[in-house]
Amino acid sequence: MNPSPQRGHLFTYLQEHYNSEPEYLWENTPQAAVFRHPASRKWFALFLEIPADRLGLAGEELVQILNVKCDPILIGALREEPGFFPAYHMNKSTWVTILLDAQVTNEQVIPLLEESYDSVTPKRNKRHSEPHGSGVDKCGEKEYSI
Repeated sequence: MNPSPQRGHLFTYLQEHYNSEPEYLWENTPQAAVFRHPASRKWFALFLEIPADRLGLAGEELVQILNVKCDPILIGALREEPGFFPAYHMNKSTWVTILLDAQVTNEQVIPLLEESYDSVTPKRNKRHSEPHGSGVDKCGEKEYSI
């Protein structure tokens, strides 16, 4: 199966906006591509081709999908929309599958890619973000000498 124009557009978007390159990790599925966050090395997007019936769709033809990490509350609402499915081969409580057949537009997909990317961005350690002995109490109301 040839890559869909939507898949190509999303690859370009990820490369240009996140400086992330596709990785092809499995010999037996050469079209499967993983995008990782450059700093954390965690996956935030997974492109696959799978038989349509694996998503509960009629037929066995191959379809192109995208898995993204997503807020669990949002997943339930998305799965009610056409083109969104329980995550294929991923944790269904934190990932969602998007059918790449242009039914779900790039304008809908890109914010989900952004959320997925943000969810794997390394977090700063808040305990070390303020210098010790700053002289301000936790409420920030009074200053005192240490």
